[in-house]
Amino acid sequence: MTTVLSSWWLAMDAVVAACLVPVGFLILISGLDDLALDTVCLWAWIKGRFEKTARRIALDEPDTSQPEKQIAIFVPLWHEHAVIGGMVEHNVAAIHYDNYHFFIGAYPNDDLTLDAVRDLETRFPHVHLAVCPHDGPTSKADCLNWIYQRMLLFEEQHGQRFDVVVTHDAEDLIHPQALSTINTYSDRYDMVQIPVLPLPTPFPSVVHSIYCDEFSEWQIKDMPARQLMGSFVPSNGVGTGITRDALEKLANAEHNLIFEPACLTEDYEIGLRLHELGCAQVFVPLSGSGSAIVATREFFPQTVHSAIRQRTRWTMGIGLQCWERHGWRGNFAQVYWFWRDRKGLFGNPLSLITNFLFVYGLASWFAARVSGTAWSLPQRTLYPGVLLGTLLIWILHTAVRAGCALRVYGAFFALGVPVRALCGNWINTVAAMKAVYLYARARILHEPLVWLKTEHAYPSRSALLEHKRKLGEILAGSGYVPECDVLHALATQPAGTRLGEYLIKLGKITEDELYEALSLQHSLPVGRLEPWVISRSAARSLPRHVVHSWQVLPFRIESGNLFVASPEIPSDELSRTLRGFTRLALRFHLVTPQNFDELTRQLL
Repeated sequence: MTTVLSSWWLAMDAVVAACLVPVGFLILISGLDDLALDTVCLWAWIKGRFEKTARRIALDEPDTSQPEKQIAIFVPLWHEHAVIGGMVEHNVAAIHYDNYHFFIGAYPNDDLTLDAVRDLETRFPHVHLAVCPHDGPTSKADCLNWIYQRMLLFEEQHGQRFDVVVTHDAEDLIHPQALSTINTYSDRYDMVQIPVLPLPTPFPSVVHSIYCDEFSEWQIKDMPARQLMGSFVPSNGVGTGITRDALEKLANAEHNLIFEPACLTEDYEIGLRLHELGCAQVFVPLSGSGSAIVATREFFPQTVHSAIRQRTRWTMGIGLQCWERHGWRGNFAQVYWFWRDRKGLFGNPLSLITNFLFVYGLASWFAARVSGTAWSLPQRTLYPGVLLGTLLIWILHTAVRAGCALRVYGAFFALGVPVRALCGNWINTVAAMKAVYLYARARILHEPLVWLKTEHAYPSRSALLEHKRKLGEILAGSGYVPECDVLHALATQPAGTRLGEYLIKLGKITEDELYEALSLQHSLPVGRLEPWVISRSAARSLPRHVVHSWQVLPFRIESGNLFVASPEIPSDELSRTLRGFTRLALRFHLVTPQNFDELTRQLL
């Protein structure tokens, strides 16, 4: 038996040793490519640190003093009724910009999403529904084109003209300063790309954490490097501001098609097309660290299946479809970035093979130690310097990625980068193989490539709090109280006393003014409810102990919704508790404590 095992190990060693040389050379070439890019970025970082010009400093902060351009925010939807309401409610409350409108696209055969957007239209006058003329799903680009047509109709009907179009998805948290930043940069650039970063998740969420690692590296290193080298800046699909002049150039060049309907990755495509039309592009550099970075935030897929599905679409669109449409044309910088964008087609499977070889090497070394025999694999390996070089380059590149993750997500999170890189190799390999299969199948059978929509989640209320405007800022900005009184209250408020309650105690604001400000902060309806218009059956639809312990009172049941009044801002825990008593969708309504006490006395 021992002889058989020994022969098996020797045979496997021979196979692995034969694979190591070609795999090692290919990995070395790819690693040197990454190392060259890291060197370019390091040079740019040093140059930016020690030779920063006044012009670069001027671009670091948005100029809030200049007039606000009129901005249209495009949001294409397909089966996203569960998240679009929260997206609009939060962003309306969080955005530090006044002159903007939402244009939200949906399909005729998506009734739930249509109803959700129509509900938003009744609540927000600057939200507008764009219905595609045909059933979905088609492609995101097709939906965006019909949203653009809806915007043109709105302009014609209202005598307005939007200066900038910004694209977003239904799960996006728009940074409060994002539109102001786009407003500033759009004076000099035709396309402005705000960074995109995944929201932080608990450490065990390995799949989502892989996105955090990759996006922190792409946004900190790769995107600025593209710009530095003179290549095109691809749109990230969200947080992309395009001026009206640039949109009209696209329309004139492509028979009135702004977004290419046949493209699975219309964001990448539109960045390339704008560059080829001579439009100036800019990727807004990241400034600060952690949550202070001006960036669009969102949750990405958190399961292996959904991650593979999304990355399959990315690989099909960027690696294969763009290759078919555009080949390798362009100057050196453009061809180089075509190479980097497409090398995952072979690089990802190659990385997975490398992982298997590495695991085998560890296993054979361990077996040799246990059996007391010599480790034969190194003796069979040619060019050990190549393998050592690839290892050193991998360590260096992993350290660079960990440094990027550290800046955005902190030191503890960055410690997991090496392990997550191995997991990411497996996911990316499956996605690459699936993309090649689906693309080849579609071309052989002459089938269209369809929109592979990925399910997303929208952040909970607690996760949104740091993105909302501060209460004191709203009170002062709305004219309820002078800013000096807010600053004085913040400096003197007793521990455990909330700012609004303290300002009422000081006589600076009324209870009604406080709740109007809270309504603006959290995008919740507010207003007095009269007991005589509320039925007792609705008011008693929740247990009495829940009403008193959570300070909530149902006041209407309508169209599958339970409308609940409360003097407190609803928390995630409250929502979870109430869902234990009802399957109806919850709709919260703010009332003052005095109004709430009156309702409970007369209705319970």
